[in-house]
Amino acid sequence: MALLSNIVGFSLFGLAARFGQLGIQRRNLFDNPGGHLIAMGVFGYAGYWAHKWDLRAAELIAAKRAEILERRQAQAQAVANE
Repeated sequence: MALLSNIVGFSLFGLAARFGQLGIQRRNLFDNPGGHLIAMGVFGYAGYWAHKWDLRAAELIAAKRAEILERRQAQAQAVANE
């Protein structure tokens, strides 16, 4: 569900950006729907990439936390053995 919400959210942001672009240019907002689809597709892909990046970052952080915990336990055990 998070992946879908990321893609849809970024796509809607892309549509809003396209409307903003056409508004600044004072052009008809519904003149070329293909441009809207391209903007939504590009921003939707950015949302997909952001979701995958978030998952990968969570995996890296979990691995780093486990590594730090393991080092702390080894250090505590070394101090206890002295």
